[in-house]
Amino acid sequence: MENLFRLVDDEDFFARRCIMVNGPVIVGAGPSGLATAACLRDQGVPFEVLERADCIASLWQKRTYDRLKLHLPKAFCQLPKLPFPEDFPEYPTKRQFIDYLESYAKHFEINPKFNSCVQSARYDETSGFWRVNTVSTTGSTRSEVEYICRWLIVATGENAECVVPDIDGLCEFGGEVVHASEYKSGEKYKGQKVLVVGCGNSGMELSLDLCNHNASPSIVVRSSVHVLPREIYGKSTFELAVFLLKWLPVWLADKLLLLFSWLILGSIEKYGLNRPSVGPMELKNTQGKTPVLDIGALDKIKSGGIKVVPGIKRFSYGRVELVDGEVLDIDAVVLATGYRSNVPSWLQEGDFFSKNGFPKQPFPQGWKGNAGLYAVGFTRRGLSGASCDAVRIAQDIGNVWKCETKQNKKRTTAGHRRCISQTF
Repeated sequence: MENLFRLVDDEDFFARRCIMVNGPVIVGAGPSGLATAACLRDQGVPFEVLERADCIASLWQKRTYDRLKLHLPKAFCQLPKLPFPEDFPEYPTKRQFIDYLESYAKHFEINPKFNSCVQSARYDETSGFWRVNTVSTTGSTRSEVEYICRWLIVATGENAECVVPDIDGLCEFGGEVVHASEYKSGEKYKGQKVLVVGCGNSGMELSLDLCNHNASPSIVVRSSVHVLPREIYGKSTFELAVFLLKWLPVWLADKLLLLFSWLILGSIEKYGLNRPSVGPMELKNTQGKTPVLDIGALDKIKSGGIKVVPGIKRFSYGRVELVDGEVLDIDAVVLATGYRSNVPSWLQEGDFFSKNGFPKQPFPQGWKGNAGLYAVGFTRRGLSGASCDAVRIAQDIGNVWKCETKQNKKRTTAGHRRCISQTF
């Protein structure tokens, strides 16, 4: 109670509407936030979820292309406490995954505060609470709300903001330039020459989609990249990698994966796709770089449907000059240049998170900070990593919650008995 009086003494306390949350505040209603909320619900801990968009999983609903499917088998992508429906395919579509998330939120009674954009969050050492300042918009109405809580769970994830590189001359190009988050289908690019910048899973899949819609895509491959088949002899490559890593050191598991890939895909170096000197799993563990799981783009590259080009020197009107001196006439540019965390822009804290918006401690230690601060969905291990974080966080908070609730019940019962004895 003394801490609450200290909070009220703060000169900013009455400057905006304040809400005291009896439990943690979760920032972000994507898969990571939903998973954590569901696990907290299972622990009997109340919570509040804040989401800047007007829907859950806004990245999936608003910033992904139409043909997208989960790149990993559904067993590795389901959230805690509720599996995918049995009739879903091994690799659910974008629409199926969104339907699953919406039913997940409904099942666990997760009702986020939508259109609530967190402007800042800081720990008030005087009161011992987190102060989360938001701006909420409903139509033309704008309001500021401050949430006061004991625990803060950062669930904004690795992909909160688009990365748009500063490329020489891009502003002079004159044609359409879109980030992959705005790309929906290759249908509108039929007959056009399209430059795809970025050779990760998104870049490869967008190039395939463009090719399938009779566009002429060229994909920029500046550095080395691991391309693996999505399945190896009928077995998910990811599932096989997980199995190998249980019994073998990383370097040996990598050698086996690359051997299988060579047997299935053949040599890819002659097509301009040079493999890194470090194996795919070691690269994933040390640098967070995900290998490309091929679903057909490589065949298009081999047949000439997709052209592989080196890095960009500069753009000019309707053209791009490459680092090898070649000049291409192009009609449009798609930037498959990825995303980044936005945590440093709003979280006022420097011990737990680094400047790049990721926890300083690597997986599996990067889920818990000090003073009731937690992070979920920053493991660079996809949905399975986020689910692991969610379970740990809910158990950690749940243990404290249950212990304190039990003590409060004892005090209440004892006080009630004293009152009866005095009355009679």
